[in-house]
Amino acid sequence: MATRTRRSQRRTEALSRERIVEAAVELLDAAGEGGLTFRALTERLATGPGAIYWHVANKSELLDAVTDAVVAAALTIEPAEPAESAEPAESAESADSTQEKIRAVALGLFDAIDEHPWLATQLTAQLSRSPWGPVTPRILESVGRQVRALGVSEGSQFTAASALVHYILGAAGQNAANGRDLGPDVDRGEFLDAASKAWQELDPDDYPFTRAVAEQMREHDDREQFLAGIDLILTGITALHLPRG
Repeated sequence: MATRTRRSQRRTEALSRERIVEAAVELLDAAGEGGLTFRALTERLATGPGAIYWHVANKSELLDAVTDAVVAAALTIEPAEPAESAEPAESAESADSTQEKIRAVALGLFDAIDEHPWLATQLTAQLSRSPWGPVTPRILESVGRQVRALGVSEGSQFTAASALVHYILGAAGQNAANGRDLGPDVDRGEFLDAASKAWQELDPDDYPFTRAVAEQMREHDDREQFLAGIDLILTGITALHLPRG
């Protein structure tokens, strides 16, 4: 009796929606979207397809659930309390704290997309195909609450939050694409060194800027450059959209 109970408990756990999503993430990480099939999923979970269909109707619904789960895990910082109206941050310290929360949100998504290269494509699809689904509001809320807490005027909040979201997802997606296209066998330092040398050999009349920054491209850190972009946008938001006393 005890053995049957333990088997039943294991079977129930294996067939939960959470376990299905977890297994789907593992398949996506290993082989991309093409590797996520219900056949592969049933083999990994040691179950039948009917049990999986009980929890998710089709692959599209499964991809939506997987994307939402990964994004939710990435956005773990405590959000700012929504204000009744947009008010400037009370002090430089509180403004710095709010900007740090924006950076934390940005890095959480950056690292999630870097760890799960398939995520960038799914996020693009979700934002364009179903902005009313759970993923788009989750990301927009995580960024938008912080923008609101900065004291951005109400009429500028959507523009400021959208600029941050588009930069975060675009830059993180490109970073993930670079890593995916290079593959694990390519040494990043050697690749950047080769690209830098090629830039330095360009025609100086046609490409003066590209030649000038070639050395910086060789030595740049992806995460540091990503955060520098966030700071540029925050500087612009502060200068253009915060009420002036």
